[in-house]
Amino acid sequence: MDIRLSAEDEAFRQMVRTWLEGALTEDLRDSARKRTSLWQDIDTAMAWQRILHQQGWAAPDWPEAYGGTGWTIIQRYIFAQECIRAETPALIPMSLKMCGPMLIGHGTDEQKAHYLPRILSGEDIWCQGYSEPGAGSDLASLRTMAVGDGDDYIVTGTKIWTSYAQHANMMFALVRTSTEGKQQEGISFLLIDMTSPGITVKPIINMAGAHELNQVFFDDVRVPKANRVGPENGGWTVAKYLLQFERFSMGSIEIHRTLDKVAKLARITPVGAATLADDPAFAASLSQLRTANQALEATEQRVMASLSAGHSPGPASSFVNILSAETAQRADELGVEACGYFAAPWQPEALEPGVNRAPVGPEIAVPLVPTCLSNRMKTIAGGSSEVQRNIVAKAILGL
Repeated sequence: MDIRLSAEDEAFRQMVRTWLEGALTEDLRDSARKRTSLWQDIDTAMAWQRILHQQGWAAPDWPEAYGGTGWTIIQRYIFAQECIRAETPALIPMSLKMCGPMLIGHGTDEQKAHYLPRILSGEDIWCQGYSEPGAGSDLASLRTMAVGDGDDYIVTGTKIWTSYAQHANMMFALVRTSTEGKQQEGISFLLIDMTSPGITVKPIINMAGAHELNQVFFDDVRVPKANRVGPENGGWTVAKYLLQFERFSMGSIEIHRTLDKVAKLARITPVGAATLADDPAFAASLSQLRTANQALEATEQRVMASLSAGHSPGPASSFVNILSAETAQRADELGVEACGYFAAPWQPEALEPGVNRAPVGPEIAVPLVPTCLSNRMKTIAGGSSEVQRNIVAKAILGL
């Protein structure tokens, strides 16, 4: 894949940069700087999505026929780079990055017509119902049941580690519709209205003190069979398709953002008569991580080339997920090292959007420790690194 930019691509970059400068308010920038994980606070995320939707840029990766931009793969990459440079807020990925592509690939015409515009506008906010207390990495062992009752299913069971379920009005979920045969052959894929009677959401607070995760309970929840995606007992195929999009993301761009923060902090952290940036061991660690991130970026570009040719990410998304998660964690750890003594104070109020309380230590250091704590989940979320390595061994290496 030749990623050298043409004059047209450079003009596109300038157009995007100019638009972002005008569209981003200082409040949006402030909230984006305070983000400590994949998840932006919901008000900021949805405010930014509405601005992008009005511009027609909410879903650059979607086909143009469904509301995408029609940009080339290089233009989408440039847009992602410029968003990081401009410190834009993050969007909620379950809707635009996961549910939308899944519906485009496997939804009925009626499901696409109803849900895709609502995803783009932010009218529907989605969460993912996959993991259960006894079915995480071994997802095929899930036990949440959906029993047919006329035109509906009656769903009973529980899902766990459900990100942003407290904000979502819709869930895409895997449920068991048969106990016969292989475990994977008895699973169906449902779209569930989170306002339905019988649904209870209970919070799970992470190590950083943030409410991003939840456990969701289903007590005889009625779901129309029209909300099933794919055939009954055929949900495993749909889920694998969706997971390819969940597991592939441009992680290198976010890691680059983290490493830039670490480098800035190192330049203002005194060490004797010099700064941390002058310390040979620290400089070597930072350089090694930048090199590892460049390798990750090259791998992502190969997957992008496949996507631009009309293919799905395939098993290569698992390889990218491993590299991205583990490199991100190493970058976070270097960030904590750069914080020094300022890693110790716990000051969640300094990360609240709109709060102007002066932090303890450099402002740039405040998000780094909570980010490190939140991102410990990266080697588990979307399939643990061990599971991803098994996929790579089987599907790519043929072992």
